[in-house]
Amino acid sequence: MRKTALRYLGFFTTLFIASSAFAQDAAELEAAVVPWKAISAALAIGLAAFGGALAQGRAAAAALEGIARNPNAADKMFTPLLLGLALIESLVIYALLIAGGFVGPLG
Repeated sequence: MRKTALRYLGFFTTLFIASSAFAQDAAELEAAVVPWKAISAALAIGLAAFGGALAQGRAAAAALEGIARNPNAADKMFTPLLLGLALIESLVIYALLIAGGFVGPLG
């Protein structure tokens, strides 16, 4: 029983002392975080744009190859191709909106 009480005492003492020791002023914390927000948002939108461009290129290449192999199927491939390209582009736009909302005003 005594060991358990000592463990709890040690745990809670460390918890309360550490929380006050690591407390920072909100302005200092925000000033330290803003550059990292901008870097992470730029990285996120860059990766999304890169992935979206690769996906659109592969989709267009596959559609053109299919049309080249069977020109009569061009009408049947056109609508799914446009739908796929629109969905790929919408994912990149969502990444842009999320990255922009994450950073907010940098002033």
